[in-house]
Amino acid sequence: MSQPKPTCPFHGDGSPDNTTLSFPMKRRPLAPPVEYELLRESNPIVRTSLYDDSPAWLITRYDDVRALLGQPSMSNKPTDPGYPMVSGFRRSLLLSEDPETYPILRMGAEDHGRFRRMLTREFSHASIQKLKPFIENTIDELLEKFADTGSPSDLVKSFGLQVPSAVIAHILGIPFDDAEFFQDRRKRKSNMALPAEEAIQASNEIQDYLENLVNEKKRIADSGSDLICRLLRDHVIPSHMSHKQCLGTLQLLLEAGHETTGSMIALGTLSLLLNPEQKDALVANPELVPGAVEEMLRFHTPTHLSGVRAALQDIEIKDTHIPQGHGVLCMLGAANRDPEAFPDPDAFDINRDARHHVAFSYGIHQCLGQFLARLELQTVFTKLFQRFPNLRLAVPLEELEFRSESIVYGVNALPVEW
Repeated sequence: MSQPKPTCPFHGDGSPDNTTLSFPMKRRPLAPPVEYELLRESNPIVRTSLYDDSPAWLITRYDDVRALLGQPSMSNKPTDPGYPMVSGFRRSLLLSEDPETYPILRMGAEDHGRFRRMLTREFSHASIQKLKPFIENTIDELLEKFADTGSPSDLVKSFGLQVPSAVIAHILGIPFDDAEFFQDRRKRKSNMALPAEEAIQASNEIQDYLENLVNEKKRIADSGSDLICRLLRDHVIPSHMSHKQCLGTLQLLLEAGHETTGSMIALGTLSLLLNPEQKDALVANPELVPGAVEEMLRFHTPTHLSGVRAALQDIEIKDTHIPQGHGVLCMLGAANRDPEAFPDPDAFDINRDARHHVAFSYGIHQCLGQFLARLELQTVFTKLFQRFPNLRLAVPLEELEFRSESIVYGVNALPVEW
């Protein structure tokens, strides 16, 4: 769906109006903030101010985002000087974390590589393909349960979140019955409209749950086949990974496995419902599904506030000097709408080749679970409209509430009927 051309918020001399460059900018329901488009054309590497007036560099072009995220001198550790906090909520939450529990997402290049290799067995492409029968059966069962809820129903709550919850619970060896607990805590932890104390409490409750679970798993680590038992057996007990690092790793896998894929199921469904001719083409030709999933990821980029980094040394990019200790905002959503990388970027088109998008980020912190997410999404969109050929929105688009205040973008509910 193409977006209307915005009005330029810049002064006549081409310099940005500082009142419009306060980050984060307001996201549109089906597009990134309008400022990204304007900056990409005239000021693609520009200073902006954060909620507390601290400065950071905002990056909006595809090539620049990839170039910076690919630099090992770009840190994702919240305690490094200059790390840009996107809100007071986010600052309180991140600085409340024990650095010893930092998952691979927040590790430097050397530690990141070592810990990432500890998880390769479960998240490699080959290992994920072995999960395909389980994922297909799980989605079939969840579609039948969704049908039993009756029309109309909320696709987010009754199906979208259930899929990744069931799969990650299977991989980790966690009871699926506990999925609602994690969904609630994760939602509170990522909602920047709530008091930070609620997020910290939600994070602590997840940690307490995992602490108890890991202690129980230690008793069966020698014989258990799930990921937690293997981490304990291969890495924690031999002291390659500390107990706290194990907890941080599990929390990352659990939370990432719930929310991002669940959001994409809802957003992808919405895009197809708004483009019925593309939905019909997908139903008629399932071979289009993998490409359609890549386009959904590019078009929506649910990790819309990811890509924040601190420069560990001076960096030269194009004609700009970014000093050591400065914050950098590599906006994935802006890169995925760059017309130099994706012609007519505001159009949703399942026939385009969108495989080079950066929805899973880029560089050493590229999403570990991307093969899993792709398989889940491909399976969902192979089966969803086959099972519900008459699926349609139950409310006007204007009535949908989008989660722009969340770290992971999405829609709060997607009422559909069939």
